[in-house]
Parts: sequence; structure tokens; C-alpha cells
Amino acid sequence: MNLDILINHPWFNTWAVAVIAVVLALIVHKLGGLILLRVARHSHLLSAILTKIRTPAKFVLPLLALQTVWQGAPDELRWIDNVRHVNGLLMIAATTWLLVRIIAGFAQGILDRHPLDVADNVAARRIHTQTRVLSRTAMTLVTVMGAAMLLMTFPGARQVGASLLASAGVVGLIAGFAAKPVFSNMIAGLQLALTQPIRLDDVLIIEGEWGRVEEITGTYVVLKIWDERRLIIPLQYFIEKPFQNWTRNNSALMGSVFFYVDYGMPLAPLRKELERIVHAAPEWDQRFFNLVVSDTTDRTMQLRVLCTAASSGLAWDLRCVVREGLIDFMQREYPQFLPRLRIEGDGEREARTKSDGDMRCNDGQGVLPP
Repeated sequence: MNLDILINHPWFNTWAVAVIAVVLALIVHKLGGLILLRVARHSHLLSAILTKIRTPAKFVLPLLALQTVWQGAPDELRWIDNVRHVNGLLMIAATTWLLVRIIAGFAQGILDRHPLDVADNVAARRIHTQTRVLSRTAMTLVTVMGAAMLLMTFPGARQVGASLLASAGVVGLIAGFAAKPVFSNMIAGLQLALTQPIRLDDVLIIEGEWGRVEEITGTYVVLKIWDERRLIIPLQYFIEKPFQNWTRNNSALMGSVFFYVDYGMPLAPLRKELERIVHAAPEWDQRFFNLVVSDTTDRTMQLRVLCTAASSGLAWDLRCVVREGLIDFMQREYPQFLPRLRIEGDGEREARTKSDGDMRCNDGQGVLPP
């Protein structure tokens, strides 16, 4: 009796077809996924996309099959319009999720083809920066469009939209001011991705801080400072203000060391010791080094040492090695020529003259004149 009631129910045929459609969609998802993964196993890009979309596709295919069933169902069925609407909402949400995952998979495939753990990774860092910024911008746009489509399925939301359009003058002005930071950062992100004044792992000097670009998001950049702090900088900063990029074209850098010595210090021994230090230092990239007198004062002369290294970190270490090595050399061999302050007054000179005369008298070398 109960079975007859179930069979004769107006929804029975529709639900039966819906169950069959869902099962078939899941079978297609399972078999299709295995086949596509096997076909695309030699392509990092396709493999990354298929891996990313496996979960959202498991929802999209059944919802698509159900939407086909609901559209083919008789309009006389009770609640059929509500069911179609709910299924449509779920379909839009799942499709938006699928598109976001497709973009993420495409970006991941590109990143995998250009690893950063290589000696010369300038090109790879450029591609990583462009891919991350553009993919996040695209995912944001897809998400916004999906949310807009969800709202447009509600008649009330359409009426609100019409009302907003009717008062577009005031609302547009308010929305423009409210959305200015968002759009400014979005435009700045696109400019950074296309022109690339900075890239991931670039060494920057910003606000007097030295650090590496650790992350670039849709609104800000994370700079990892040398002492493990993090400096958060809005994207718009890099468009409007100057900053130093030590790895813009390549990572090689020239380091400088300045120190002061007495005028009596001979330069030839220092140059010879500098040559020994840099040749023994593993941080030196064997491109260039020299030592010159760069400036003078009334008491000392300023020496400048230039030396090159393959990266900013190595350049810093090499500068420390050179500075410590030359100071140690002078302390051992020429301590009398280290900079010091000498003060001689008239009384001190007379005392020194008298002392020298007494010493000459005691030695039998004559006497001072009266």
C-alpha cells in the first residue's frame, strides 16, 4: 500500500530520474578524472589543473545533471520553482568554485615549471610574481562575478539594483570614495605584475629597513626583515614612492668598506693584504676588488675598499671579512698608523726640548747654548 502511494506520488518519476542522473554524473566524474589524469600525466600544467578541480567538479557535474532534470520536470509539480532556484544557486556557487580552482591550477602549473631553487632565478622570480598577482586578481574578479550572479537570481536584489541605478549620482560618488583603496590596490597590483619593479625574493630597502620580498598579495607586500620581522607595505606604496631594489636585474652586488688611517700608513702592504683576504674569502665572486684613498681630513686619510659578491647577503659577509681582516693586519703590523688624536702644547714642546738637551749633555755630546 505504501509502495503504491510512493509510486503514484507526483514527484516519484522526477526523483527517480534525479537519482539516476546523480549516479551517472558521479560515474562520469570518476572515470573521466582517471582518463584525463592519465592523458595529461606528461603535462605539468594540465595535471595541476586537473588535480585542483577534482573536488569542485564532483559537485558541479551532479548539480548540472540535477538542473537538467528539474528543467525537464512538469511545471505543475509543487515547489518545483523553489527547487530549480536552490539548485541554480548551488550551481552558480559550484561553478564559481570550479573556475577559481582552474585559475589556481593554471598558476600552480606555471610555478612548477619555473622553480626558484636555482642559481640564477631572476627569470623564475619574474614569472612567479606575475603569475601570483594576476591569478589572485582573476580569482577575485571571478568570485565577485559569482556573487553578483547569485544576487541577481533574487527579484528583491534586482529591485535594489534598479533603485541604486536610479540614484546613481549620489551612490556612485559614495561608492567611489569607499572603493578607492580597493581599486587603487588592484590597479597597483596589475602595474606591479606587468612592469615588475619588485619580484618575489627581491632584496629591498624600504623605510630604512633591509629585507626580502616574502609574499605579494592582492593588497599588500610582505617584506621579511633581516632580523625576522615582517614589514607590511600596501601595493600602492611601490607606485607612488621611491625605494631601493638591490636585485632588479641580477643578484650580483658591489660592497664597499670605509676606514681611516694615519697619513704615515703605506698603501702597498694594505693592497697586498686585501688581495690575500679576498682571494681566500669564499664569498668573493672573483669579479673585482680595489683599494683607493677616497678622501682626506686634517688628521687622517679615508680608504675605500670595493669588492663584489654574487648576492647581497654574500656582499654583506664579504664586507665584514674585509673590514675585520684589514683592521687585524694593521693592529699587528702597523699599529702606529691607526688613527689617534695627538695634542701638543707649547709647554710640552719646551719640556721635550730640555729633556733632549739633558740627554745629549749626559752622553758627552755637548751642552746647550746659554
